[in-house]
Amino acid sequence: MFYDLQGEEKMEPIVGMLYSAVKENNKRLQFITNGMSQIEIDYKGPTNDFNSAAQLIRHIIYVDLNWVYRIKDQPLPHSLKEQYGPMIDQDNRLPMIKGKSRNTLISEHGSVLDMLKETCIQLTDADLERHVGFGHDNEKQRFDGGYGIWLTITAITRLILINLESGLMNLHIKNSLRF
Repeated sequence: MFYDLQGEEKMEPIVGMLYSAVKENNKRLQFITNGMSQIEIDYKGPTNDFNSAAQLIRHIIYVDLNWVYRIKDQPLPHSLKEQYGPMIDQDNRLPMIKGKSRNTLISEHGSVLDMLKETCIQLTDADLERHVGFGHDNEKQRFDGGYGIWLTITAITRLILINLESGLMNLHIKNSLRF
């Protein structure tokens, strides 16, 4: 794997290192999904009740996008909510995504990471001490924006990636058992 947590050019040392953790997750996502067919991207498990890879990737995109605007201390624009949202549907599940290619989803995530990078270039290490709201609509209590933001971003993404890897292994095992 990649694991290069060196700082980024034009970023302060700690901000750059933390941004590198997010970037490493993106590389891992690209690696895990490389070569996936549309069937694999849309696969929802044997009983059609699991989250598909497309849903998980879209969720990563939307979570990261929300954090970009939280860090900027700005509300997420309505146009971006419409394009990438919602976080969850009326049944408190990840919204259904079907027929969107892996390359499109990875490109969308790349665009969000470009926004995050531009935001991080503006940050100082001292800015990491700011308080930032969180939750689906920033409704939860505010917490220290420092390492909490980055731990949340990387932890959520890693859990989703683990779920995605597990689902892919199950799909490959199922396909290999066919005679």
